[in-house]
Amino acid sequence: MESAHSQEQAAPAAFTAFARFVLFGGGVGVASSLAVAALASWIPWALANALITAVSTLLATELHGRFTFGGGRATWRQQAQSAGSAAIAYAVTCAAMLLLQQLVAAPGAVLEQVVYLSASACAGVARFTVLRLVVFARSRSQAAPTVGTALPVQATVARTAAPAGPAVLCHAA
Repeated sequence: MESAHSQEQAAPAAFTAFARFVLFGGGVGVASSLAVAALASWIPWALANALITAVSTLLATELHGRFTFGGGRATWRQQAQSAGSAAIAYAVTCAAMLLLQQLVAAPGAVLEQVVYLSASACAGVARFTVLRLVVFARSRSQAAPTVGTALPVQATVARTAAPAGPAVLCHAA
């Protein structure tokens, strides 16, 4: 019964965290696409994309650390792990698009968007899971105690009354 109750309490927290993940990650993503377009007018697109990707990953990780997973500022270790998960998500979307190009000679724009967005959604769910269970798990467990955490046990010692007779007291000494 306790585990069912614990799961009911954990579900809204996970749903809320996922909604925040989508909000912050999506918001940074939209802002990043605009920033890349603006910066690409001054420098080569590949360089603009690399710079904006690095900055947006740092920003999104900081937002996720503070608001999505409630652990405060992201550490450098968390930033590196988050960047690694972002790189893997990028590789998944690229692989999906390359596979599409191999399977369909001339895919239309709609099919390309369906494949890209599907791969991106799958990678995003996987990235959320990694961030929640691995990258920010330690900060979350330090910030709030979990249900079912063992509490210190106080031992009670029962005392018996001391014998009152002088013979027993002298014998014990």
